[in-house]
Amino acid sequence: MKKTVEKRLVRSEVPVELTWNLDDLFPSEKEWEVELDGINKEILEFNQYKRALHTGAKALLNCLLAQEQLSMRIIKAFTFASLKRSADGTDPLNQANFSKISALRTKSIAALSFIQSEILALDEGIIEQFVKEEPGLKDFMKNLAELLESKKHKLSPETEEALAALGELQGAPYQIYQMSKLADMEFAPFQDAEGNELPMSFALFESRYEFSTDTDIRRKAYHSFVKTLKQYKNTIAATYAAEVNKQVTLARLRNYESATHMLLDPQQVTIEMYNNQIDTIFTELAPHMRRFAQLKKQVLGLDQMLFCDLKAPLDSDFNLKTTYEEASQVILESLKVMGPEYSEIIERGFKERWVDIADNIGKSTGAFCSSPYGSHPYILITWQDNMRGCFTLAHEFGHAGHFYLANKNQRVMNVNPSLYFIEAPSTLNEMLLGQHLLANNKDKQMRRWVVLQLLGTYYHNFVTHLLEAEYQRRVYKLAEDGRALTATTLTEVKASVLSEFWGDTVKIDEGASLTWMRQPHYYMGLYPYTYSAGLTASTAVAQMIQKEGQPAVDRWLEVLRAGGTMKPLELLKHAGVDMSTPDPIRKAVAFVGSLIDELAQSYQ
Repeated sequence: MKKTVEKRLVRSEVPVELTWNLDDLFPSEKEWEVELDGINKEILEFNQYKRALHTGAKALLNCLLAQEQLSMRIIKAFTFASLKRSADGTDPLNQANFSKISALRTKSIAALSFIQSEILALDEGIIEQFVKEEPGLKDFMKNLAELLESKKHKLSPETEEALAALGELQGAPYQIYQMSKLADMEFAPFQDAEGNELPMSFALFESRYEFSTDTDIRRKAYHSFVKTLKQYKNTIAATYAAEVNKQVTLARLRNYESATHMLLDPQQVTIEMYNNQIDTIFTELAPHMRRFAQLKKQVLGLDQMLFCDLKAPLDSDFNLKTTYEEASQVILESLKVMGPEYSEIIERGFKERWVDIADNIGKSTGAFCSSPYGSHPYILITWQDNMRGCFTLAHEFGHAGHFYLANKNQRVMNVNPSLYFIEAPSTLNEMLLGQHLLANNKDKQMRRWVVLQLLGTYYHNFVTHLLEAEYQRRVYKLAEDGRALTATTLTEVKASVLSEFWGDTVKIDEGASLTWMRQPHYYMGLYPYTYSAGLTASTAVAQMIQKEGQPAVDRWLEVLRAGGTMKPLELLKHAGVDMSTPDPIRKAVAFVGSLIDELAQSYQ
């Protein structure tokens, strides 16, 4: 029998229409290089402001305006290099250019660290006096107030400058992890039942094989995937331990109660809110998800429910295929409820190549949205011609719509809201897509399929990322207690978290215990738990839009335009959701339970 081999393209072989248009950032790498020279010269100009901020309101304003302009230039230049590397991390030029802009960004942070130090050295009440004298400072007041609030955790100006100069090294654990994952890890191909050799990569496993309807392919792919992970477990453990111990050390230097307190501080979230989010879902969702796992095992006719079977699709004969063009139309239809301004933003994204949909060697796994100030958002996804990808794309366009509006309505320093809020706009789009599909499809099997897609979203945010958050919480506790974070320890902790959540409904094998090696989010502070916070909020907002219509939409658009000008609790209260209580979390968990109820009934 003749064997067929599926060949993955290198980046240069990918048709241009499947790629994003980076010309909107810089028409060429040469112009990007010229911009780097300009940034370098602008950094040197900040010497004129050193030891001068105390002299008056005008001096402070001029310095902050110059900092704002430099920030916008660096954001665009950094985004260009970062997106090039994400599209092909194996290209030595992309690697070198990313290192170049990273070093320049670190240089700017160190050179400008005096700004914070000099502002913090001002006598009490001076900032308020300066704002009265110089109205132009009012737009900077939010950041200035937050800076003054952080004074108790600041170190000496010399120490702050030294730490800023080490910024690139502080980011080393994440960079090492990404390089190991994207450039060094090689996965063995495997054969299907007919003897065809199938390629394997991080991207292919996470975007295709995990969701395969063929149990044999799914489990063989998992075996190949885990075999390579095992070879790198000590390297990745050392990398992650460096990240965790870095945060613990910084927290102690800055006199925080713990690393968790330090990492939650910029999110403007209390430790009680953080623990409540994790505890409520970890405890109350587990019974629902165990029912879901048992139902899946029964419907798929599996001998046992392995960890690698959890994402296996139900109704495999009803695996809806869709092209990227068809998916874009469905998304646009589902978001009409958001009104013309929002719809036009999303339509531009599809027409103007904001999205990179290709599959090529060296491309970053998963999906993300990058929204550089002064340009438009960019979305990375590996398109697989299925409707699940439609939900992922709607999610990323939720980020795009949010930051397009925030960038348009706020100055650069007031754009970013708390991480606690960041996943609400993205998951709301998934909820609206689900509502649209349910409202326009009465077929029982189609309705069941949509329910399964919504459960996929909740699984991603309330299970995958929530269990990461619980794991992260336990790892930081071990580090605070002085425990060594070895590969064995990290694997045991992950196994415990998964076993406690799934009980005896899912076999937690070695591969499951190594899932701590798979997510880059661990290197991004306390990020994983925010997925569940965002989806909790968007569940409530989606239900309000369905019930109230335009008034709820108007409130939500105001929240998106507000960017980072309000704290997360204020933003969500403006939308009509009070996250200071556990009620929205419990209601969201109950909604997941109702989806599983409907799913179970559909098979009776």
